[in-house]
Amino acid sequence: MKKNLTHKILEAHLVEGRLVSGEEIGITIDQTLLQDATGTLAMLEFEALGLDRVKVQLAAQYVDHNLLQTDNKNADDHKFLQTAAARFGVHFSKPGNGVSHQVHMERFGVPGRTLLGADSHTPGAAGVSVLGIGAGGLDVALAMAGYPYHLTCPKVLGVKLTGRLPDWVSAKDVILEMLRRYDVKGCVGRIIEYYGPGVLSLSATDRETIGNMGTETGATTSIFPSDERTKEYLEAQGRGKDWAPLAADEGAGYDEHAEIDLSKLEPLIAKPSSPGSVVPVREVAGIKVGQAIVGSSVNSSFRDLMVAAKMLEGRRVHNDVNFHVNPGSRQVIENVAQQGGLITFLTAGARVHESGCQGCIGMGQAPGTGEVSLRTFPRNFPGRSGTKDDKVYLCSPETATAAAITGVITDPRDLAKVMSYPAIADPKNYIIDERSIIFPSDSLRNTDIVRGPNIKPLPVLAALPDTLTLEVVLKVGDNISTDAIMPAGNKVLPLRSNIEAISDFVFSAVDPGFAKESRLRGDVVVIGGENYGQGSSREHAALAPRYLGVRAKIVKSFARIHKSNLCNFGIVPLTFKDPSDFDTTMKGAKVVLSDVRKRIERGDREIPVQVDGRTIMTALDVSDHERKHLLAGGTLNFVKEELAK
Repeated sequence: MKKNLTHKILEAHLVEGRLVSGEEIGITIDQTLLQDATGTLAMLEFEALGLDRVKVQLAAQYVDHNLLQTDNKNADDHKFLQTAAARFGVHFSKPGNGVSHQVHMERFGVPGRTLLGADSHTPGAAGVSVLGIGAGGLDVALAMAGYPYHLTCPKVLGVKLTGRLPDWVSAKDVILEMLRRYDVKGCVGRIIEYYGPGVLSLSATDRETIGNMGTETGATTSIFPSDERTKEYLEAQGRGKDWAPLAADEGAGYDEHAEIDLSKLEPLIAKPSSPGSVVPVREVAGIKVGQAIVGSSVNSSFRDLMVAAKMLEGRRVHNDVNFHVNPGSRQVIENVAQQGGLITFLTAGARVHESGCQGCIGMGQAPGTGEVSLRTFPRNFPGRSGTKDDKVYLCSPETATAAAITGVITDPRDLAKVMSYPAIADPKNYIIDERSIIFPSDSLRNTDIVRGPNIKPLPVLAALPDTLTLEVVLKVGDNISTDAIMPAGNKVLPLRSNIEAISDFVFSAVDPGFAKESRLRGDVVVIGGENYGQGSSREHAALAPRYLGVRAKIVKSFARIHKSNLCNFGIVPLTFKDPSDFDTTMKGAKVVLSDVRKRIERGDREIPVQVDGRTIMTALDVSDHERKHLLAGGTLNFVKEELAK
């Protein structure tokens, strides 16, 4: 039977279930990825399991989010992570070495492997044909402990690529085209598999861009074949021995189909404030720009930075624009420097930053009041930049740099009148620098884990009671992101290892009184609309509300990772059977889930809920594993009970 590439990789790792879309499966995980914003909590969770060493082929911990050391908190967390990584056998990438996705692809990605990452953009690993899946930190901690990862078997969306990209159009425009077609939830429950003759025209880092931002469509992950371009990249990284050819069988089937003729694409841009609000650049051309940024978690490769550098050769950034460059890794900036790109940035007036996420996670680079910012980032959710009522557009390096030169949003094709398109070839041999990665060794096994005063123990979570009596403390609409639930930025991110302190900021941008009111009310419930919990994998958006007393959420639909995180921390995730019940369930309503423990225990998929005395029906669409975790009050409780047995 002819198989697509997705099913080939899943089948090779399948330990539970069948590859039938909609059924639960369990797969072995080869590699794990943590970054510091999620890693502190995940490392505490792994430590709580009482294991001596990680049990995956390769585990890596990156420091790329909380880089600003404005007081002791981030520095203390970095030391905690470094010493814990040494103790448990985890590769540690030091602050400033680079963004997890870029560095992992450079040094560790191997075609055909599975990668589970506590970062929603882990699917960028598709650049080297790795099946990378974003998950909550607790799921990653369990994978580090050797447990399978359980998920609902996705459908496979086959996207056939033909043609090749024209000048001034790049990989960012490919994924923006996917977002134009599917918006931010059109690929929920799907893996996007790219195939066809157009794939060969895309480099490994082009594919990383497409896979990384594919997360914004709601997809579980994305995958590209491993071909000559993959081999070319791995050989240039000194890792040719890791290459293996991988592709779908000729004529393999897909659950759904789409096709993109690359030659017909034009420069695209996502308007504020959603990655799915995509239009051609020409439709918004002429809008005054105050800030432009190239780099961060996506579009931060050698090619992306060198395109910007070549466009700036002999030119200056417009006086009214602040132009920032965020390299994806130390290795990237070293290679850009060797090719003369760094001196070009400096003489053009660009601001070159250390390798890391920077403004993408709201860690600096906030735009001014009313200022339009063009960014090559994957997200532009409201306020994510750090500025209230921000006006953030998402675009390619070509479009961002064109605006930096002209001072207004500009279709980069218009620059053809004054410059040739800088077609950038990746180096035949990269300067390789992994000296800022601390590799596991036996000599580090006895390292003492260093804990600063901000490293607090995990909160104790109670098991699910027989009946839940709750009050609606908040009602929100559609597409609420985890940024809205648990903000990022330099004020909140340093508190990631202190659940008591960080819980004060839950929903602070939506309802500043949420934390205080939740504490006063006792057990509470949140009501939401469609695609609730989209965006980041941050499990703090589940654990911190649980700490405040949120025991259930009732919404129209959930984003995949957030729903899983809710189960991990004992919050019952229910969806309205009749969407009109959303309209009549208001803040302040009394909500009772009678015999909820018994219903979950016996496998009920419909849960009656009393709202101010009337009964509405909700759906509980969770796996058997997740039911056990909900009953225990959370996954960690359940696993520790099992280990004790």
